[in-house]
Amino acid sequence: MPLSPSAQKVQDALHTLGYALTVVEFRDSTRTAQEAAERVGCEVGQIVKSLIFRGKTSGKPILVLTSGANRVDVKRVGAYAGEKIGRADPAFVRAATGFAIGGIPPLGHLQPIETYVDEDLLRYEKIWAAAGTPNAVFALPASELPKMTGGKIVRVT
Repeated sequence: MPLSPSAQKVQDALHTLGYALTVVEFRDSTRTAQEAAERVGCEVGQIVKSLIFRGKTSGKPILVLTSGANRVDVKRVGAYAGEKIGRADPAFVRAATGFAIGGIPPLGHLQPIETYVDEDLLRYEKIWAAAGTPNAVFALPASELPKMTGGKIVRVT
């Protein structure tokens, strides 16, 4: 079965970067970390939550890739970004990434985005990330996430 257009964008981005990883679309939702973990049969901590924040001064998008088991400390991430940050609204997220909330992948965005990778994800050998829709994911070695995104490995909790 062919991938939806958004999931295909992620598959194409993976191939462009030289990754032989496969996007999988499910009939049921993978929108939340819990749903994704249930679909793929892994721990919630192995799910990559892709959260877009907005710099309160600069207005720039900031992507935090965190373990599905964690909550992001907004003040801590703001300190890394050099400004206070807040959650981005759906229109801002789509304009920055080209994807809707619930399916934001770690790569393939419309513009370069300052990215932070939760150090807790690196405890796992294999992790799962969203792939453009609330039903699509792909598996990858955790060690590849910072490389494929250019993200800085930090503590986000």
